[in-house]
Amino acid sequence: MSVAPALRHRAETAAAPLPPLLARAEHLAGTVLLGDHGRRRAGLGDDFWQYRPAQPGDSRRMIDHRRSARGDQQYVREREWQIAQSVMLWVDQGASMRFSSDKRTETKADRARLLALAVAILLVRGGERVGLTGTTLPPRRGNAQVHRLAEAWSRDAEADYAPPEHRAMIPHARALFVSDFLGDLKEVELALSKAADRGVRGVLMQVLDPAEESFPYRGRTLFESVGGTLRHETLKAGELRERYLIRLAERRDALMVLTRATGWQLGLHHTGDSAQSALLWLWRALDGRVR
Repeated sequence: MSVAPALRHRAETAAAPLPPLLARAEHLAGTVLLGDHGRRRAGLGDDFWQYRPAQPGDSRRMIDHRRSARGDQQYVREREWQIAQSVMLWVDQGASMRFSSDKRTETKADRARLLALAVAILLVRGGERVGLTGTTLPPRRGNAQVHRLAEAWSRDAEADYAPPEHRAMIPHARALFVSDFLGDLKEVELALSKAADRGVRGVLMQVLDPAEESFPYRGRTLFESVGGTLRHETLKAGELRERYLIRLAERRDALMVLTRATGWQLGLHHTGDSAQSALLWLWRALDGRVR
């Protein structure tokens, strides 16, 4: 089984227990079109929503005669207003994401791709348009787009840290960025600032290896970046733990301040934890049900 189909199979397995995700649009300007899902509002569409009593001004064609025959009152069969939302996705493919502290734990890159693709599957099932940030893969609907995303995320970047792609942000769309966010914070600030200027709201999902959270190292230790550009050897790794944890907390606080300022949300996931729990959080966050 090739990499992309295998990734898609795993993502579909993770997404299966969840209902189709209806990405909530805070602003719909420029992204409105007929979709295959309802927005729980009367209007254009094919799916039944509710019956309501007929009112003055309703045409006779709107009357549902089968429902009205049950009593003395006439009823109108309303359909749902259907809107598809564009959701822009970015997954960090930098070398730092290929780190795993344990052979039994998947890399950050594998978990990030799995979560992002599972989200894409849910969005497509809900009738939404999904695509990559930037210009390489504009948002589209359909299962073929899921395959394109899997193919795009099967390629790794050589640099230790990959900056978030912020070009061609669709105004008033939604977005999901998945990364360890351990690289240059200014790049993240730039991306979210540009997104906010265009009315784009979304979610940052920080994915970390358990060892990056606990720093279990003691004694003589060689620290080397996955890309091989950074290298540090120490005889007393334990003495670095407190300073490291402080820096990590400062980075997380900075991300929290940034997301609050731009109207985004911040999530944290460890690769040693359940992918399903992270997907559920993302489902709720993108649907606007996490505050």
